[in-house]
Amino acid sequence: MFAPFFGYLWCFTRLFVRTPHGRQRLNVLGALDAISKEVVTVINETYINATTVIELLFKLAAANPNIPITVILDNARYQRCNAVIECAQKLGVELLFLPSYSPNLNLIERLWKLIKKLVLASRYYPDFKSFRGSIVDCLETLHEKHEEELKSLLTLKFQTFKKLNSQTK
Repeated sequence: MFAPFFGYLWCFTRLFVRTPHGRQRLNVLGALDAISKEVVTVINETYINATTVIELLFKLAAANPNIPITVILDNARYQRCNAVIECAQKLGVELLFLPSYSPNLNLIERLWKLIKKLVLASRYYPDFKSFRGSIVDCLETLHEKHEEELKSLLTLKFQTFKKLNSQTK
């Protein structure tokens, strides 16, 4: 959203922070390769809907021919519709839906948090064009400029909790 995105600020004096006006939105729908950390995106300024998801599926299938693809999705309505499911079946893409309220299991949520930190936090963009350009540039140069951060942030190690024996405390 082309709007204020604050970092942390604490001071004794009143400080006025310049912010953009309007409510323009840049939508980025992305898919992250869990191994290579490559990101495939569909970017628009309207809405994310089933058509956008289908466009992403076509991009993924074209970029990875003859390789089995599994796309992990949250439970957004536009991702679970029949058009998306049918398209995925035709392209040979497996759709894996996460349980509700579990964004911590989706690696791309970590990437979006990094993008917000790098591009949006405590930054002023005078117009939507520079805002959009900054986000697109960050996505395109992510591997070159932030490779170490990606390696540590996008790890496949998830904490698991084992059932403890009732006698063990």
